[in-house]
Amino acid sequence: MQKKKFYDTLSLQAQALIGDEHNYIANMANLSALLFTSLEDINWAGFYLLDGKDELVLGPFQGNPACIRIPLGKGVCGTAAAELTTQVVEDVHSFDGHIACDAASNSEIVIPVMRNGELFAVLDIDSPSLARFDDEDKIGLEALVKCFEGTL
Repeated sequence: MQKKKFYDTLSLQAQALIGDEHNYIANMANLSALLFTSLEDINWAGFYLLDGKDELVLGPFQGNPACIRIPLGKGVCGTAAAELTTQVVEDVHSFDGHIACDAASNSEIVIPVMRNGELFAVLDIDSPSLARFDDEDKIGLEALVKCFEGTL
């Protein structure tokens, strides 16, 4: 129950930050900062935007420098984008086709961001700990993404 309350509060903070703003770059930047400073035990939080039909490109983020381009279907981000499903990976080193942008990352959650029923971007959050993310994180972060989708 504590995580649910945490994510409810985080969603309210996100809504206050981005609710009246329709510039997606500004909103992605603020959400990345909010997540990076609010979530415990993470080392990267940010977005990759769909670029064309078969590739993601780095967007606003907080953390170490990252891979600039990721093909759809490759790695955790590319898989989430290609399958349009949230990916919760307990151990990224066991994920087939994992792209190691940061060797310190051990677990990851990636949520597709949709606009008008089409893939627009993905939200990517990494942790240096194994199995950092669970179903409560998935539900809370998917709700946060829905809040962002409402500004697109």
